[in-house]
Amino acid sequence: MKSIYYSTLILFLFALMQWGISCSKNDAGKGKLESIEFPKPAGWPDPVYDFSSNPLTKEGVELGKKLFFDGRLSKDGNFPCVSCHQPFAAFATFEHDLSHGFNDQFTTRNAPGLFNLAWHSNFHHDGGITHLDLQPLAPITAPNEMAETIENVLNKLNADANYQKEFDRVFGSPEITTATMTKALSQYMLMLVSANSKYDQVKRGQAQFDVNQEAGYKIFLEKKCNSCHVEPLFTNLEFMSNGLPLNPAFNDVGRMRITGSKADSLKFKVPSLRNVALTFPYMHDGRLWNLEDVYQHYNQTIPLSAVERSLLTEFLKTLTDEKLINDPFLTR
Repeated sequence: MKSIYYSTLILFLFALMQWGISCSKNDAGKGKLESIEFPKPAGWPDPVYDFSSNPLTKEGVELGKKLFFDGRLSKDGNFPCVSCHQPFAAFATFEHDLSHGFNDQFTTRNAPGLFNLAWHSNFHHDGGITHLDLQPLAPITAPNEMAETIENVLNKLNADANYQKEFDRVFGSPEITTATMTKALSQYMLMLVSANSKYDQVKRGQAQFDVNQEAGYKIFLEKKCNSCHVEPLFTNLEFMSNGLPLNPAFNDVGRMRITGSKADSLKFKVPSLRNVALTFPYMHDGRLWNLEDVYQHYNQTIPLSAVERSLLTEFLKTLTDEKLINDPFLTR
């Protein structure tokens, strides 16, 4: 019941946000903003995010980045978005099954890497958030994460003259609202596009796999790993059972928390394998620490020899996107 209540509350807030924007649109920047074209890779499907409602600009992305790294979005100032979504870990939490939150608490799920979000229509492991512009509201207000209220966050931001100046330039009003704050964050997160790994370079004809990587790719296809981890996103964006039993520490039933359907029990969103070498540990609760643990878990349905596991790992390493984690426009 509690998750349904929060979902309804967030949807109501989203409706208010959209109404507020439609009532306050103006010529933000009046030509002074530098427009950015979304970097959709050639051959990829069209993104699902509606850019017409939130056009990308260099200044908007920079503002969103500033918010993403700002501890004032949390109650005590110690937990900005980047504390759980670290750039060097492909915007996941490095080497942690769960992330640290306010007052020495921990989250109850493993933090997913934040990239290629423009192709997602729902967020979190259970899909409980259905729009990127809504997503930040959940961690900001979660007592075990950032533990703040939206009202307090807006008060802190509106008390900062520099922020007011930047919001005025990007959105045409110095008043910082829930809508403009989350849209700025979205502009930044939308630019976290992972499409320049060695795998991508090979697909573009700019590089070649070595013999082990090529053999690993063939295993990936032959073992039908791509039935769930569909190229080029390396996820089918669906909710499926990963075969793990219920973790009694959390009693997390996954998608069923949102839909109420027993058919969705223990179903979680299929994660992308992009940057998988950086986003360990794995699964929704981080209980599998390395790729060997994952291979062992799936051994009943996808048996692999020691050699096949080694070769598959070599291929999966080619999905690491060094440009994403080192881009100075997106990281510090």
